[in-house]
Amino acid sequence: MKKGFLVAVILFIAASFTTSATAQKIGYFDDQSVIALFPGIQEKLDTVLKSYAQDTLQEEYNYTLKDYQIKDSIFRRDSAELSKKAKAFEMATTDLNKLKYKLINWQQYQQSMMQQKEEALLLPYRQKVAAALSEVVAENKYTLVLKADALSPYAQPSIADNLTIRVAIKLKLNLPKDVEEAFKAATGGATKAAAPAKKG
Repeated sequence: MKKGFLVAVILFIAASFTTSATAQKIGYFDDQSVIALFPGIQEKLDTVLKSYAQDTLQEEYNYTLKDYQIKDSIFRRDSAELSKKAKAFEMATTDLNKLKYKLINWQQYQQSMMQQKEEALLLPYRQKVAAALSEVVAENKYTLVLKADALSPYAQPSIADNLTIRVAIKLKLNLPKDVEEAFKAATGGATKAAAPAKKG
């Protein structure tokens, strides 16, 4: 009797799970693809990052190199005297090693700083995209959003569930004509074509 009841409960739970799983509406999204559609974004990034590398970072490198050379020269000159004072010798050595480490690993440091600068530049765009995605998910009642790169290349979902396209349309960004037409065909042409985005 108890065994039969347990089987019935398991079947009920399994059926409920199947129903809830099929009721889920799943979309997929790629924020980089939307950001790339903003007019002039790549040119703006290239210009600002080039200027940042040439002016700010190059100036910082030159200053760090000069600072290292001066401190290294002083250290060599005063090393005999400094060695008599353990704490002063330790502090001078630590300071010099920090500068030396920064110079040796400059390429890695520069790359990290460039990435931070790029992220700072992209933040306002990412905020617009996130707000639009939130609206799209709510309006179309999506229960789950997957990253586009997490999808299997062997089982592509419907283009109608491509939230990248829906967000681009919401933000009035220009889509490639073939993508726009394929999306219209998949959604029955319910979505209006995107108007050209304003620059800025």
